[in-house]
Amino acid sequence: MKEYKNKTEQDLKKLIAEKREALRHFRFGSAGSKTKNVKIGKTTKKDIARIMTEMSLRAKAPKA
Repeated sequence: MKEYKNKTEQDLKKLIAEKREALRHFRFGSAGSKTKNVKIGKTTKKDIARIMTEMSLRAKAPKA
């Protein structure tokens, strides 16, 4: 979580797009049984949730 606090809003949006694309590739790869490490999907989903949480916290924070 600490690694996302130092990033800008544009960096977070770009990172979440990359993670979603990686998750999409993982899902289609697992359908064809190409993937061996099934933990990748779970960790990628958690990373996406962490990024979205950081973005929503920034949106709710009072502007000073």
